[in-house]
Amino acid sequence: MTLDNELATRARRGEPDAAAQLLARIRPGVLRYCWAHLGSLGRGDVSPDDVAQDVCLAVFEALPRYQDRGLPFTAFVYRIAANKVADAHRAPALRTVETIPERADERWSPEDKAVHADLSRRLLPLLDDLTESQREIIVLRVAAGLSAEEVGAVIGKTPAAVRMAQARALARLREWVRATDGVIV
Repeated sequence: MTLDNELATRARRGEPDAAAQLLARIRPGVLRYCWAHLGSLGRGDVSPDDVAQDVCLAVFEALPRYQDRGLPFTAFVYRIAANKVADAHRAPALRTVETIPERADERWSPEDKAVHADLSRRLLPLLDDLTESQREIIVLRVAAGLSAEEVGAVIGKTPAAVRMAQARALARLREWVRATDGVIV
């Protein structure tokens, strides 16, 4: 049993310390996943930070139904994340703010946010050149930091198939960069 699976089981039983540890473990990867798929506000009308928050809330709302079936807990998390990102892409252009948000996340300075938004703006076209499957594998492996085994559990492929698809995707990205003389506008 992985640490995440153990923490999920304990959090499901109502242990607040386990829930806090679980959130601390999954949130950074979920945030990177959302940024990789949504980029800055130019990829929809919601921020990646908001979607990551929705993912974390949805994970904890679904936790009572979670059953450890031998798969990594991250497979459960990133299936929810994939659905929330898809929802964000389909979201209507206009939203109403129902509540005043809590304090801003102070872990990232305005400069950090600007750098990440610029990097996302420049790198997302590269990801758009990949197939949907390749893009998901690259985002899960690189942005979310999952192992090939965990990615396989999320997308329903063997770890070997994940590694092969990742190698093909990286080769395609290298070709793209060579063709543009390494200029990512």
